[in-house]
Amino acid sequence: MGAYRADDDYDYLFKVVLIGDSGVGKSNLLSRFSRNEFSLESKSTIGVEFATRSIRVEDKVVKAQIWDTAGQERYHEIADTVSDANWNPLRFFAYICTQFQHTLGNVEILRLHLQTKEWLRYRAITSAYYRGAVGALLVYDVTRHVTFENVERWLKELRDHTDSNIVIMLVGNKADLRHLRAVSTEDAKAFAEKESTFFMETSALESMNVENAFTEVLSQIYRVVSKKALEAGDDPGALPKGQTINVGSKDDVSAVKKVGCCS
Repeated sequence: MGAYRADDDYDYLFKVVLIGDSGVGKSNLLSRFSRNEFSLESKSTIGVEFATRSIRVEDKVVKAQIWDTAGQERYHEIADTVSDANWNPLRFFAYICTQFQHTLGNVEILRLHLQTKEWLRYRAITSAYYRGAVGALLVYDVTRHVTFENVERWLKELRDHTDSNIVIMLVGNKADLRHLRAVSTEDAKAFAEKESTFFMETSALESMNVENAFTEVLSQIYRVVSKKALEAGDDPGALPKGQTINVGSKDDVSAVKKVGCCS
């Protein structure tokens, strides 16, 4: 399997998301894979960024559209305060204001109003970010155990917003910092096996396993697509152009390239 350089020539387009706590190295993993670049002075991502790169899987050219976001991490704090997934923030805010309008001060009312807006923003951002994703790299920092502890929460959010067929790679980044390691390879492997995800340790700094992690995810996605084509009685090597690749009911982004369509 080798890299394919012509970015405007591909057979399949797969959306892959990078998730994990802030500071684990998601942006440097993305820049290392897409541009072979690394920045020691990397700053926190603002908003949503994405990069593309095409590789060859078997005899097909697969283009990855990889999304990296920031800001989601802080919304998790809001989400943790709500145990009921069907909780309605607007109804809750209206109830509080009605029942306690004489006892709550204006500052407290404003705080609740802002928290309600933040929750709605969190739900909108999360839905848009995951929509159409068929692969994910769930990244933690091997030198910060808390980032590994939070992997379970990220995994739940991912699975709540994507199809069950999504390909997930658990990635322990910053493996070059051997003297600072706080998460053992064995613990991470055990978690990955329990959750039925792939696992790899990487170093964006040393470019260790970065290529392997992304290409393995893309190859596994391709295998899922091929398997579904076979189950449907189609030839996976001769899928008609212009059709959407449905790895699940929630996929609406990843697709077979249309003939004559630019990237």
